[in-house]
Amino acid sequence: MKSPSDPDIHLPYVWSIGIYAGESRSRLAAPSDLRNPILTCAEITDLPAAFVADPFMVRSGAIWYMFFEVFNNDTYQGEIGLASSANARDWEYRHIVLTERYHLSYPYVFEWDGEYYMIPETLEPGCIQLYKADPFPNKWAPLGRLVEGEFADPSIFRFRDRWWMFACSTPHECDTLRLFMAPRLKGPWSEHPLSPIVQGDNRSARPAGRVLVLGDTIIRYAQDCVPIYGSHVRAFEISHLTPTEYLERESERSPVLTGTGTGWNAVGMHHIDAHLTSDGYWIACVDGQRANHEALNPAISPGPVVKPE
Repeated sequence: MKSPSDPDIHLPYVWSIGIYAGESRSRLAAPSDLRNPILTCAEITDLPAAFVADPFMVRSGAIWYMFFEVFNNDTYQGEIGLASSANARDWEYRHIVLTERYHLSYPYVFEWDGEYYMIPETLEPGCIQLYKADPFPNKWAPLGRLVEGEFADPSIFRFRDRWWMFACSTPHECDTLRLFMAPRLKGPWSEHPLSPIVQGDNRSARPAGRVLVLGDTIIRYAQDCVPIYGSHVRAFEISHLTPTEYLERESERSPVLTGTGTGWNAVGMHHIDAHLTSDGYWIACVDGQRANHEALNPAISPGPVVKPE
């Protein structure tokens, strides 16, 4: 069994997970009293992990649960891992909760009508697929195919009694964003008449975490893949969304996440899941990448093999 430090591992970048917080969703930073990253591949105990990425949180009762991609170093495929916390700051890894014969990532988890659902990225079966907790949080069963096609980072949200979903239809180029809608969670899903919303722009197309619905304003986050995949996270405010119309503009404080130049997120950041707590404070799980100096090789570009799909 290989470990991430074995010499045959050639990932030029390594992803880890951290916690950011702040008084505003647009002013999030690493808390001075919290040691980031809060999760790395070293915490994964039930498989040989090369990295962890794409974290999503949900609170059930008094406990926070975090779901994220664990890249299996033996199979070179992603699986979905689980960690838990009583305060969203001190996290304990639990175990892998979802494995398929193909690569999984981006476990977008959400609650609806008292039940918990997940839409992970599932490129190989050629569809966007819905899962339901059975039971939460340890087991997940597929419910059905929502949208046919190969889509990266599907991001679902509910707005004005309708379901909406962003997804990137060019997972390797990261430059095309499509929008789908449905009257019910299980569908039928149809593409918005103005879709693709973004085309030919790898700085604003690929989703980068949970969509926020704040009254009449919707915030979508996008991966900025310039100069390399996973450089920054940008924020876009959707001011008008109907079954026939769409209007957005980039937030004034965008990008909201970027590489720090040192440590676990030195090279870049590409994911955010922000939550407003009961005391009016924002907390978010994020991820970041650093150079894997022991495996850096100029012949290896930061392409599909190194990015958390």
